[in-house]
Amino acid sequence: MSKFILFCSSLIITFGTYSQEKKVISATRIDTSPKIDGVLDDNVWKNIQPAKNFFMLEPANEGVERETHRTEVKMAYDDKAVYLAAYMFDNEPSKVQRQFSQRDDIFVQADHFSFALNTYNDGINEVHFLVTSAGTIGDAIVSGNNFDFSYNVVWQCNVSFDEKGWYAEFKIPYNALRFPQAEEQNWSANFRRRITHLNETYVWNQIDRSVGLESQYNGLVEGIRNIDPPLRLTLYPFAQGLVQHFDNETTTNLTAGMDIKYGLSDAFTLDATLIPDFGQAAFDEVQLNLGPFEQVFDENRAFFTEGTDLFNKGGLFFSRRVGGAPSGDIGTVADNEEIIEEPSKVGLLNALKISGRTKGNLGVGFFNAVTERTEARIRNLDTDEVRNVLVEPLANYNIFVVDQLFNKNSSVTLINTNVTRDGSFRDANVTGFLYDVSNKANSWNFEGGARVSNVVENGVTTTGLRTNFEVRRTKGNFRYGIANYFANDTYDANDLGLNFRNNFNNVIGEASYEIFEPTKRFNKYRIDFRVAHRRLYKPSVQTENSYRLSSFFVTKERFAFGGNVNYNSKSQDYFEPRVAGRFVTFLPNIGGALWVSSDYRKKFAYDATIAGRNWFNEASVGDEQQSHIFLELSPRYRFSDKFLLIWRTELFNQYNNFGYIDDDGTDVFLGRREVRRIENSLQASYNFDSYKAIDLRFRNFWSTANYKDEVFYLLNDDGTRTETPYDIAANDPNRNFNIWNLDLSFRWRFSPGSEAILLYRNQAFNDEAPSTENYIGSLGKLFDNPTQHTLSLRIVYFIDVNNLKNSFKG
Repeated sequence: MSKFILFCSSLIITFGTYSQEKKVISATRIDTSPKIDGVLDDNVWKNIQPAKNFFMLEPANEGVERETHRTEVKMAYDDKAVYLAAYMFDNEPSKVQRQFSQRDDIFVQADHFSFALNTYNDGINEVHFLVTSAGTIGDAIVSGNNFDFSYNVVWQCNVSFDEKGWYAEFKIPYNALRFPQAEEQNWSANFRRRITHLNETYVWNQIDRSVGLESQYNGLVEGIRNIDPPLRLTLYPFAQGLVQHFDNETTTNLTAGMDIKYGLSDAFTLDATLIPDFGQAAFDEVQLNLGPFEQVFDENRAFFTEGTDLFNKGGLFFSRRVGGAPSGDIGTVADNEEIIEEPSKVGLLNALKISGRTKGNLGVGFFNAVTERTEARIRNLDTDEVRNVLVEPLANYNIFVVDQLFNKNSSVTLINTNVTRDGSFRDANVTGFLYDVSNKANSWNFEGGARVSNVVENGVTTTGLRTNFEVRRTKGNFRYGIANYFANDTYDANDLGLNFRNNFNNVIGEASYEIFEPTKRFNKYRIDFRVAHRRLYKPSVQTENSYRLSSFFVTKERFAFGGNVNYNSKSQDYFEPRVAGRFVTFLPNIGGALWVSSDYRKKFAYDATIAGRNWFNEASVGDEQQSHIFLELSPRYRFSDKFLLIWRTELFNQYNNFGYIDDDGTDVFLGRREVRRIENSLQASYNFDSYKAIDLRFRNFWSTANYKDEVFYLLNDDGTRTETPYDIAANDPNRNFNIWNLDLSFRWRFSPGSEAILLYRNQAFNDEAPSTENYIGSLGKLFDNPTQHTLSLRIVYFIDVNNLKNSFKG
């Protein structure tokens, strides 16, 4: 470890800062704030000099803005907020596309203007405030070139049109920002304008897309000094009422709670959720899972997605662990007992996070959450007595992270995660040291780190180690890199993180060629080649070699297409058997995919994909050739700027597939099966304006695993298979899985930060139909089961304590 830290320190010393000529925008202090209506006729804007002379970013990465489409920006501030006026001139404003959408749904068929602000001028972390020509606002925190739109703060923006173009007016309160305490602020910014019908994007401070990160090209903001921001304390009280009907029973529930955001200083903010209720979170896209790993879902709870960039360092925080499945199990259930309640998740009592960054670019974050004691209930059928079984005690989840930025392109991070459960349950602790370092010219990047896990269970501590080292060329058209990923067989970060597997020592190399200037036919294209050598750490044996060639093209007419072809060598899968030390041999296979995506500017557009894979025959077993084919078609139609409909259908068939069905701790049984899958989904949105919308989200997933030939195998010690009889009466592996989800909602943002959501949810599930049942038959049986109907109303109201104080004074 000491050599590792010494290496990282030498990188920090060796690499100097990256500099370039930067534009400057002067922010003017004002006494009277403008009216945020998008009409730029306020007196405060008349005498402020604009930032102008924008450069082209896309499709070409050189040249200046069209004279007919000039952009100018003015900036002002007072002790409450930063204000921005953006002038998007257009000689044909009738051609400006104006598709309506709701918050954060920015990349629709509309022009948009973006204000990128970095209050630390660190070249890495910045916040984007965006608005479309239809008035939809969006905000995202950006790290590298990754946009996280789960970041949401309260600010205002409105737009207007006239015969010269369109205009946007911003007010960004200081309680929406984090910045160091200083007499004069050292901020940087950039402005971006997207003109959709021309397929062109312009930026104020020029960006070279072939070198470094776009956030490293910001211009400077000068003149913001001696600001005395007000108390940064905002409250989000909410109330939710729910009526649910399932299996002839109707239940009601009324809950209330509050989220709090408090500025501990100009740089640090406390976020807390008290008595949380996530009943209106989007449904999980559940599938039939035949593999050895758990099925995971996206995080849909706002508290765990907003402002978590520091906590996500190193991939040690998987927020679905907090309030997820219990860590314990019910144990043995007697023949005369039945389970009457088996909790699938643990209730969250409260959670808080503190995060911010100092003037010296040191980021500090602390996260804490407490989940409740959870029990299962089992009834004795003879005595009718009910016993409780503890499956999760009171638990505390903690994260602490420090992240030092330097040279405006590099960082080193120390992070610790800890889970402590009451009593003699399992406890866990993981510590990681990470680095992400680039040289002065931004032509090379070194990324890596080490993570140490300690799990305490039954009084025994198990320690594990995981490392990664990556080096890549990050400049020019031709780029390449190599990486090593290692974990020993005791590494386990799954109490608060997510790692599917350990015990690996893999080497991966890649190379790519990409254009940054359009050619005669293409606006963009990129070709990638990747090779991977995978092996176990213990014993040190090869598990697989793979080779992949992929491509991506976009024509002048915005028609995109691409594909890939890849080859996997003979592989040894040590996870499919579910028994330590055993492995299944899979033969070499080759596959590929082709996809197309049409121009979304047209009312009708579509996406389509076809993919397939073939395995080589295994004559010694007598199997027919294993293969699979995948088709996806997603047409979309924009009836108007207010109404959009998107349909998606996926078809998947896997022939002569084989996999795990059972084991007794020593012997492992496999079966040959045909796997089929059909997934249909619909998204329909009607936007009354940028504040009110009706949304329909529908998904139906059907899948079968059919062992129709009743061919079963006993796994041999060398990974091969031998046919064997298997009695499916005791454990029938055939599956017919069907799930239906429908969400219909009306969302109304009735004031900044406040909204009301009326949601109707309909869901049904069936896993009992015969595997021979086709899709239509399975769908019919699905609705023979009880269907759950839920109607809920949730109201969230934003309160700025400063406004309350002013009201009391009045």
